[in-house]
Amino acid sequence: MSGGDIAGLIAAGVFAVLVALLAVPILKLGGVLDELRSSIRTLADGATPVMDEVAMTVSTTHEQLKKVDGIASNVSDATANVSALSSLIAATVGSPLVNVAAFSYGVRSALTQQQKARCRSGRRSR
Repeated sequence: MSGGDIAGLIAAGVFAVLVALLAVPILKLGGVLDELRSSIRTLADGATPVMDEVAMTVSTTHEQLKKVDGIASNVSDATANVSALSSLIAATVGSPLVNVAAFSYGVRSALTQQQKARCRSGRRSR
């Protein structure tokens, strides 16, 4: 065996030790990546039911909002009807009441005037 062969064997041995030393972190990294893949799979499997529940909740909420919109529309219609009815009652009852109040005021004023006139004439004649 010559010096070159011995140097080649030493270099091959050093290279084998280097490969062995680098293999350990690479194997550990492979284990970490396997765990990461398993965690992602578990997370994805758990996320699917949650997403289904969220979709169902959004759908139910949408239906309830449709109902609330219908209720709000009905309340708006009822408010408009009550306002129209109030205006109708005010126009129907309000005008005659004003006339009755004006008439009763006129009658009271006339009676008061007559009483004052009687009192004045009664005092003068005595």
